[in-house]
Amino acid sequence: MKIAFDCHVPFSLAHGGAQIQIEQTQAALIRVGMDVQMFPWWDSASCPDLIHFFGKPPLSYARLVRQKKIRLVVADLLTSQGSRNAWQRLPFRVVCGMDRILGGRLRNKLGWSVYDLADCCVCLTPWEAFLVRTMYGARNARIEVVSNGVEKAFLEAKGNHSRMGHLVTTVTITARKRVVEMVQAAGLAKVKLRVIGRPYHAEDPYHHLFLNALQQSKPWVEYVGPIDDRSRLAEEYQKAAGFVLLSSMESQSLSALEAAACGCPLLLSDLPWARSSFQSEASYVPIGSANRTAVFLRKFFDNISSAPKAKKVPSWDDVAKHLVEVYRVAMASR
Repeated sequence: MKIAFDCHVPFSLAHGGAQIQIEQTQAALIRVGMDVQMFPWWDSASCPDLIHFFGKPPLSYARLVRQKKIRLVVADLLTSQGSRNAWQRLPFRVVCGMDRILGGRLRNKLGWSVYDLADCCVCLTPWEAFLVRTMYGARNARIEVVSNGVEKAFLEAKGNHSRMGHLVTTVTITARKRVVEMVQAAGLAKVKLRVIGRPYHAEDPYHHLFLNALQQSKPWVEYVGPIDDRSRLAEEYQKAAGFVLLSSMESQSLSALEAAACGCPLLLSDLPWARSSFQSEASYVPIGSANRTAVFLRKFFDNISSAPKAKKVPSWDDVAKHLVEVYRVAMASR
C-alpha cells in the first residue's frame, strides 16, 4: 500500500503542532512497515493507493482523487470551530438544516460535502467527530477518532527528576495562544513561569506585546525561547511543577500531551478539545481577563501536589497502528 501525505500550508510558512503531527505520524508509520511519502504534486506520474490529507481539501480535489480510484483520508483540524460555544455554532446548525431542505446544494457550495466524499474522516477527539456530524452535516461520513501521540523522549521522562517551583508553557507566540494574558496573570499571581516557544515572525506586533508584558512581569516570568531538541524539552517538563496552556482555540494540543506524558499536572483553558482529551485528568480555567486568570493560576499552583494528572498518553507508534487499520478499511471501502 502506497500512502501519500498532503496538506494546505507549507511548513516554512507556519511552524507548530501540525508540522510535528505530520512528521511524527509519517515516521511512526514507516517504523511499522508502511510506505509513506509526502505527496509530490509536481510529479504527474505519481499515483499512490491512498492520500492522507491533513486539513480539509477542496471538493474538486476530492472528486479528482476519486476519479483516479485513489482512497482519501481527511484529517481536518477544527481549531476555530471546535472552540466555539453553542450560540456561536448555531448558524452552522441552521445552515445544515436548510441544506437538508435544499438537497445538499449548500454543503456542496461551501465544500462541506468533502467529508462524505472521503473514504474516512480522522478526528483528533470525540468532540471533533461530533462537530463533523452535527455542525457540517456529514451524516454519511465514516469517522474514526485517532488522538495525537508523543515521542519516546516524553514517555521515558516521567518521574526521573525532582520538580522545581515553577510552571512551564510551550507555545507559539501568537494571539490565539493568549501568551500575553498568561504572562500578565503569572505576574499578578506571583507564580514563576517559564515560557518556551517562538513567534511566527520577530516583527509580529503581538510578539512586541509579549516582550512588553515580560518586562512588566519580572521577576516572575522567564522567556526561554524555542527548544527544538526534544530530549531537552522533555527535561523542561520534568523539572516543572506543572504545565499551563491558556489558548482561545486548539484542536488537540501536542505540548499539553507531551507535558502530561512527563507527569506534569495540566491547567488548560476550559474548551471542548481539552475536556474531550483529558476529562477529569486536568484542571481548567475559563477564558477571561488576566486578573481573573491570576486567581485560577495561584490556586492551581498552591494545590499542585493534589492536582489531577493524565494516566496514559499514546505514543506515535500507537497512533500509527490505529491508522494502519483505518487505511486497510478505507482500501476495502469501494
